[in-house]
Amino acid sequence: QVQLVESGGGLVQAGGSLRLSCAASGRTFSRYTMGWFRQTPGKEREFVAAISWSGGSTYYPDSVKGRCTISRDNTKNTGYLQMNSLKPEDTAVYYCAADSKTVTLLYITGSADYWGQGTQVTVSS
Repeated sequence: QVQLVESGGGLVQAGGSLRLSCAASGRTFSRYTMGWFRQTPGKEREFVAAISWSGGSTYYPDSVKGRCTISRDNTKNTGYLQMNSLKPEDTAVYYCAADSKTVTLLYITGSADYWGQGTQVTVSS
C-alpha cells in the first residue's frame, strides 16, 4: 500500500502560481510513476502531468504544457506540481496518483493503483 496526501491548494488570482505537494508513505514511493489529475463537478477526471520513478520522463497534455512542471524528490518521498500562469479554468480538485505503469500508460488509461484525497485549487478571475 502507498498512502498519498496532497497539500498546497488554495485560492489564487488568475496569473498567479501554486505548488502542490504529494507526500507518500508506505511502500517504496520511488518505485512508482507519479501523476497528477484534476476534476471538477460533473466532469471526467483529467490528466495533468506524470513523472517516471527516476524523474527522467515526464508528460503533459497541451492544456497545461508550458505552465506546469512536475517533479519529485525520492529522498523525501514527495512529489510536486508547480503551476504558473493559472487560469480560472484550472479550478478543480487536484489528485496525486501513484502507479506501477509507465508515464505513457498512466496518461492513456487514467487509472492508478493509489490515489490521494485531493486538494482544492481555485483560480479567481
